[in-house]
Amino acid sequence: MAKPINETFLKAARGEKTDYVPVWYMRQAGRSQPEYREIKEKYSLFEITHQPELCAYVTRLPVEQYNVDAAILYKDIMTPLPAIGMNVEIKGGIGPVIDNPICSLADVEKLGELNPEEDIPYVIDTIKLLTEEQLSVPLIGFSGAPFTLASYMIEGGPSKNYNKTKAFMYAEPKAWFALMDKLGDMVITYVKAQIKAGARAIQIFDSWVGAVNVEDYRYFIKPVMNRIFASLREENVPLIMFGVGASHLALEWNDLPLDVVGLDWRLPIRQAREMGIHKTVQGNLDPAILLAPWEVIEERAKAILDQGMEQGGYIFNLGHGVFPSVNPENLKKLTAFIHEYSAAKNGR
Repeated sequence: MAKPINETFLKAARGEKTDYVPVWYMRQAGRSQPEYREIKEKYSLFEITHQPELCAYVTRLPVEQYNVDAAILYKDIMTPLPAIGMNVEIKGGIGPVIDNPICSLADVEKLGELNPEEDIPYVIDTIKLLTEEQLSVPLIGFSGAPFTLASYMIEGGPSKNYNKTKAFMYAEPKAWFALMDKLGDMVITYVKAQIKAGARAIQIFDSWVGAVNVEDYRYFIKPVMNRIFASLREENVPLIMFGVGASHLALEWNDLPLDVVGLDWRLPIRQAREMGIHKTVQGNLDPAILLAPWEVIEERAKAILDQGMEQGGYIFNLGHGVFPSVNPENLKKLTAFIHEYSAAKNGR
């Protein structure tokens, strides 16, 4: 029998009043947890995500350990790409590596379509396990955004400057827009399958889009993002946008048909509001601060909470993911502080 769900995170995402500020952490499930490290000694990331029971356990672990207000599905950003024809291998110490990178319009035209039930049934089964019987908080599903997925597909792996990706964008606009269309279709199909299986909110990660300036974003990327969010809007679940080093694009995201603008640590919440961001905001403690003494963590978290609560419509998170070297006790303590401090300010 399904557990009753704490919907505080969903209410905040929709801009509704909540008794306290909800919190979850990007990469909350993973290498900072001793239980996870133990699992990783036996199984690769690929093996974990392909075993629904094990993947559900990894997803659930931080909710039980930290008392956060949402879970995020444990899986890799590259999960749907093999199904459309990309040869992806996750290499330790490097990340995703692709041995058949996209170089031309012909390569784009060869890409197939995603059929979630046939291609990634393990993702669907993991979501169903979590949402039908295990979680007491909403599950966030996610996908990479077309630019970030394209950057891996064109570069052949991680990059520091995305020169090949941007060169392809500028030199091969027909191929670029064809790739954006293919990836846009894939993201919509992928995310709708997650929602159908039980995900209650969606975060789109455009991790590397900060490499693009505003003018190029508007021309080369924003149209497909508009199409993705407009289509997902039909599903009636909160939609979150997040990227790293992309503060200059925050106002562009504010224009998209989504609910929550995720901020990294470079843009203060108060400044984002002054710029004209009127949607719910999520963020944005620098994850490096979690390595500082507790007094510093508390002081910085309090300052961020004060800014976030000035207008309401606020979800606490980090400005990026949890580092492997973070002490899980600090996350547990921080979650309790966020709940208690914000409830007291709300007069509970």
